[in-house]
Amino acid sequence: MSDPQLWLAAIEIGCFFALVALSIYLVVVGASFFNFAAGPYAMAAALLAGYAAAHWGVPVLLGAVLGIAVAVGISLITEIVVVRPVQRRSGGAELPALVAVTATLFAIQQLAGTVFGRTPVPVPNLLGLPDFRIGSVGVQGTTATIILVTAVALAATVLWLRATATGQLLRAVGDNHDAARMIGVNVNRVRLWAFGLSGAIAGIAGIIFAAKSGAQFTSGLSWTLTGFLALVVGGTGKPWAPLIGGLALGWVQVFGSFYFGATGSSIAIFLVALVFFAFRPEGLFQRKVRV
Repeated sequence: MSDPQLWLAAIEIGCFFALVALSIYLVVVGASFFNFAAGPYAMAAALLAGYAAAHWGVPVLLGAVLGIAVAVGISLITEIVVVRPVQRRSGGAELPALVAVTATLFAIQQLAGTVFGRTPVPVPNLLGLPDFRIGSVGVQGTTATIILVTAVALAATVLWLRATATGQLLRAVGDNHDAARMIGVNVNRVRLWAFGLSGAIAGIAGIIFAAKSGAQFTSGLSWTLTGFLALVVGGTGKPWAPLIGGLALGWVQVFGSFYFGATGSSIAIFLVALVFFAFRPEGLFQRKVRV
């Protein structure tokens, strides 16, 4: 475990897991709901960014903006068309909405496969950073982009949640939406903020990671699972908890693959998740609800 190249790989994949977990976290905090469609949002954004660059000759940054906009749009549609009506009809019960969102997940994947094709789509590096070395460690430009963008996105999200009125309202609605509504807060609008920002973070995650691995229409489900498991490990107690969970899961995946192969890595990840589900379901950082 002393190979710095492996540690860099663990940080890289952990940052991606963390961004998807952060996307899920924002809806948990702002709407008290696990939005399992975050992975497909990331997949759709990456596919559009890559397709626009390859087939339309669109510059990388413009393609990324288009991809993120689509991810935000799909996320808002999920809240308005799927989650909100189902929760209203079911009296606020969470299970029917979870089932509906799971169906939405597969619908987005199949639609993406129809629109963008069934083969992997290459995605350009968002920042175009060159490969370089730090001592004996080789750092790819895509790796540097993933780490840098994750740090900026996480810092901006934490500052937004803590230092802006909208961010504080989002946390208040997630804590107790009935109390927030009683004091005049527009709960539906705040929930839209949560879903919209969640879609943006997911879109960014998909675009920067797909520059390394490519994107295909089947990526959404696996990305959702890893992001959710990272959130399970990190918990929802702090805005930066998804980063801790993501890095921990990245370490398990990279070193598990190195020592035990791909199958062993997958087993190790789910064993870690099982341990947390059984003995610490609130994650490393427990959420404290204000009432």
